[in-house]
Amino acid sequence: MDSQKADMFIMCNRKYFGGNRLIGLREALINMDESRWMYLQSAELKDPTISLVISIVGGTLGIDRFYLGDTGLGIIKLLTCGGLGIWTIIDWFLIMNITRDKNLVEINKILY
Repeated sequence: MDSQKADMFIMCNRKYFGGNRLIGLREALINMDESRWMYLQSAELKDPTISLVISIVGGTLGIDRFYLGDTGLGIIKLLTCGGLGIWTIIDWFLIMNITRDKNLVEINKILY
């Protein structure tokens, strides 16, 4: 893929990834095979801000973890009422970075 396409993808989707990971992601996109471009465009990335809102509103019920695809953690969080509220509060600070990491894993599945 050419650098212009890679830059455009990063500009449109930078909120889905951590700022410290963008340079490595750009290099991987430039080196990516052109045939994977369609798969990259159809990747379902989660919005970190939406995951934070979901965590604030329904974190005690584990809805934030279900949103991210962590079904097991969502069930545990649901059964323990968010770890008696402690896990819920911790997730308020961590959920955005967890979401960005999950997005990067999703993109890496397509790239490699």
